[in-house]
Amino acid sequence: MRIFGNAAYRFIEKRKLAYLVSSVAILAGIAGMVWNLSSIGTWQNYGVDFEGGVLVQVTFDEPLTTGDLRSALGGASAPDVTEFGDADEGTFIIRAPQTESGDIDESREQIEGSLAQAFGADAFEIDRSEGVGPKIGAELQRKAAFAILVSFVLTLIYIAIRFELRFGMAAVIATMHDIMITLGFLALFRVEISLPTVAAILTIVGYSLNDTIVVFDRVRENMAKKGARKRNQIDLVNQSINETLPRTILTSGTTLAVLTALLLVGPAVIRDFSLVLILGVLIGTYSSIFVASPALIEIEKRMGERKAKRKKIVDAGDAIPT
Repeated sequence: MRIFGNAAYRFIEKRKLAYLVSSVAILAGIAGMVWNLSSIGTWQNYGVDFEGGVLVQVTFDEPLTTGDLRSALGGASAPDVTEFGDADEGTFIIRAPQTESGDIDESREQIEGSLAQAFGADAFEIDRSEGVGPKIGAELQRKAAFAILVSFVLTLIYIAIRFELRFGMAAVIATMHDIMITLGFLALFRVEISLPTVAAILTIVGYSLNDTIVVFDRVRENMAKKGARKRNQIDLVNQSINETLPRTILTSGTTLAVLTALLLVGPAVIRDFSLVLILGVLIGTYSSIFVASPALIEIEKRMGERKAKRKKIVDAGDAIPT
């Protein structure tokens, strides 16, 4: 049995509601970024990869809580402490900013000294420690932003060649929508921005683009059919979305099943990555239907109006007697 084989949903007619939902989500994300800027000093909760600092993974012989470690490391002013792996393993990740001197080794030694003073030097073992300087962190921020920008440009070029410029413009609008909502979610819930998180965002760009191309390819096929020029564009795009809906639901469903499994039973180190990807798949599926397709219609309408206006001007000029 073909799922949604006879689907005939009127997606485009719901575009104004979709615009409202997207606008609320984007504005909420912007509000979250502004709140972060006023409370923690940055738009996002940047991790050690971008802010600079030290990351220490430590395992204790006796069971402890994150509260015990925060108390030992300074209480309210303590660095970020999270459990790593299962709670009964006694493994924690400590992320601390650099000291005023900017010495990474000094930050690491302060953490180890505080733990040794509170629990004893033999009560724990340092599994790994990593440090990132402020210059490297700033450079990584610039390169991450540049990578996302380049992805937009290449998307526009590819689709403009593969399809037409109007398709590329609509795809870029949808991709920007996806990135803005994703970044807003990360800001609202203060998900730590690390290199894996940036990798997840770039993966979202690819997934959203792929889903949008599937819909646009069917739109182009239907536009090329005999009598398509006489049809209402909204009806034609609705038909294209419904024809690709089984593929969209199947692809998104299987992808979400894998990512949900990674989120629930995967290691803690990839949970933020999985969470961002789950959000991206949901938003990408939504945007390919409710953002990219309506944007294509709006662009087509504007381009048609400009052509008609230019033709009217030319015809008026030809009608002037010489």
